[in-house]
Amino acid sequence: MKLRLLFSFLMALPGDALAKEGTQALPSDDEPGFLTFYLDNDLFGGKDQDYTNGARLSWISGNRNIAELGRIQQLLRKISGDPESFKAFQYLTGFEDPDEIRYNYGFSLTQQMFTPEDPYSYTQPLGERRYAGWLGLGFSLHVKDERILNSVEMTLGTTGENSFAEETQDFVHSAQGIAKFNGWDDQIPGEFTADLSFIQKRRIDFGDFGFKGIRFDGLNEWGARLGSFRTEAQVGGFFRAGFNLPPDFSDPRVSTTAYSHRYFRSSGDVGGDWSIYALFGSTVRIVAYDATIDGPMFRDYDTGIDRVPLVAEVFFGGGIRYRALEFSYVHTWRTEEYKTQRGIANFGSVAVRLRF
Repeated sequence: MKLRLLFSFLMALPGDALAKEGTQALPSDDEPGFLTFYLDNDLFGGKDQDYTNGARLSWISGNRNIAELGRIQQLLRKISGDPESFKAFQYLTGFEDPDEIRYNYGFSLTQQMFTPEDPYSYTQPLGERRYAGWLGLGFSLHVKDERILNSVEMTLGTTGENSFAEETQDFVHSAQGIAKFNGWDDQIPGEFTADLSFIQKRRIDFGDFGFKGIRFDGLNEWGARLGSFRTEAQVGGFFRAGFNLPPDFSDPRVSTTAYSHRYFRSSGDVGGDWSIYALFGSTVRIVAYDATIDGPMFRDYDTGIDRVPLVAEVFFGGGIRYRALEFSYVHTWRTEEYKTQRGIANFGSVAVRLRF
């Protein structure tokens, strides 16, 4: 309860003054939210290079009404697809029945780090991934009905030394007895970043297999990110098969707007204390700008590598849930992100979700 009060306090200003007269304000369901910890690491793939680590802590509220949204979330409504959105967004991403809409708000803290293949050189190895770290704080709004989820997140962050990527990697490597990377003095310079992301997920339900509790479902998604850390568009999705599938839109990896969500009509029991499932999926991204490859947006800085604009990936894994606690693992294979990269990248992703 104290943690939920703390996150509520972080919402900049109450949104009551911003809610327009006549705007729909459905009652809060007073359902629990989710706290989720994500960890991506390439040591699960046997290598320590390129995208070497990503960690994200995200919290999302239960269903809330409009009056409970903060000022930042009220501003994000303009591109959420709800009735207060710009007309273009209502047309592209809107909902058929406004009476079915529910709202969630969330916060996230994300760190990502990138390193070359050679850990021993005190200078940046030629043609290899530039040392880079990024740390971002996100404020998000999630608008959903039973089949569609629109997530909008504004993320403020920094590259360079203030991302604490070097300190984080040194701590982990010391704890595991692994050699430290020596070239962090050549990481990309520090620069403030601001990004705005939108992702739409659509639920796909294939029903059961004729056995009690065994089901097959999934989702497809599309979206875009615009900002000074990364600008890209993506399309993809994933499918799950298992016993007592958790009724959710949850992301299995560190990604844009990665949170855990429940379908709003599924706040009760999901059919038992236990769930077990397998999942697989894919994503294709068109990347127009990546600060870790192209260098800082507002500085004249050459990273020594050239970006590949089209990146594809596939992933496979599974998860298990006991009551309010869920654990999942997936493994990802990703095509080259820069022209001199030596083969595809592969890394594992752990997610731990607690509903409270």
